[in-house]
Amino acid sequence: MSKSRIGIAIVVLTTLLSSAALAGVHLGSGPLGVARFAAARVLSLGRLHHARAFARHGRIRTASPRSQNVRNAMDSGLGNPAVRRQVAAAAALAGWHGGRIANGWWRHGDGGYGWVGPLFWPFAIYDIYDYSIWGDGIGFWDYGYPDIYAAIFAPYGHDDLAAYTGPSPLDRRHRRVPPLPQLCGDDSGEIAGLPIDQMAQAIQPNEVLRAALDDLANALISAARMIQASCPAQTVFTAPHRLAVMQQRIEAMIKAESAVQQPLGKFYDLLDDEQEARLNALAEDRRKMSPAKRATEAPAQGCGAAQSAALQWPADEIEARLHPNDTQRAALKALQDANARAVDVLTAGCQPEDAITPPARLDAVEGRLEAMQRAVSLVSAALEGFYATLSDEQKAQFEAIGQKRTA
Repeated sequence: MSKSRIGIAIVVLTTLLSSAALAGVHLGSGPLGVARFAAARVLSLGRLHHARAFARHGRIRTASPRSQNVRNAMDSGLGNPAVRRQVAAAAALAGWHGGRIANGWWRHGDGGYGWVGPLFWPFAIYDIYDYSIWGDGIGFWDYGYPDIYAAIFAPYGHDDLAAYTGPSPLDRRHRRVPPLPQLCGDDSGEIAGLPIDQMAQAIQPNEVLRAALDDLANALISAARMIQASCPAQTVFTAPHRLAVMQQRIEAMIKAESAVQQPLGKFYDLLDDEQEARLNALAEDRRKMSPAKRATEAPAQGCGAAQSAALQWPADEIEARLHPNDTQRAALKALQDANARAVDVLTAGCQPEDAITPPARLDAVEGRLEAMQRAVSLVSAALEGFYATLSDEQKAQFEAIGQKRTA
């Protein structure tokens, strides 16, 4: 096992139950056809049930894992949305204030984090296909304006970010943070882990449908590579640059989604009524295994609530720290107005209730990502204008706002 896989496995293990419990979940995946199953490393529904129990009862542990438990965690963990949320949470907090605080103020409602150090949207390809294929949208639809807010008022300082990018083997904090490429997806075959073989078993495809399933698997691999290529190559330290990172990541996700649209639509159109019913039943069984099932039953409502409950604009703190002049206040007002418009864009673009098929849900993914891109672009333009009026000292004071927060 590579060092990068061991690194993320350790983070998985810190969020799950004891090593004895972990040892009870192991997936031995057999050889898969290069074209047919390159995207698959899957959990059975029974193993998802075990992973659900882990996520529900898990506590962070610091004991060193045994090699077999590391392997079990890698094989059974990341296909489960609840485990991915806990991995992201552990990674997001490990480098923040030395890992001493249990919850970050930029935490998503589902317990995950949109920003993990310098990375926006960890495990993005999983969130896209979890919603598109299975209808499990809690991971995808929990992204929104609060992530833009966290880009403007970032929680991480220079020292915090060093835990994600700077090698320092003697520092315990650095050892607890997985390699950044692992959170981006440094293995397209692994990260495109759509359970192709489960789908094939459910629908019993003929030769034509099997070829369409092969095309879908290959498209997912290509999509994963597109998203992985957007992993930040270097750390940025200012709000305008963080918004640029967001735009690049979202743009890559839009291209990835577009690459999957045609193969998914072709595959779904070839299904007969019985096969479609079997696939829907498989998706329903999978959703029942999710610890976040109650949250996913009304995802559009949750998405709207996330926008209306966006973090308050720190007007008083900006005034106290920056002492802006009239020109700067005008630019700041334009920035506030842009943020308000971004909230409106994203509130209007919440999850549609009538997207009940995989192709329709993938279309909804495209719409949401485009709305995210518009919202980030609005704020980015106004922020650039505001930053242009600030002195270096004022910029430093502005950057410190999010870093000083602990709740």
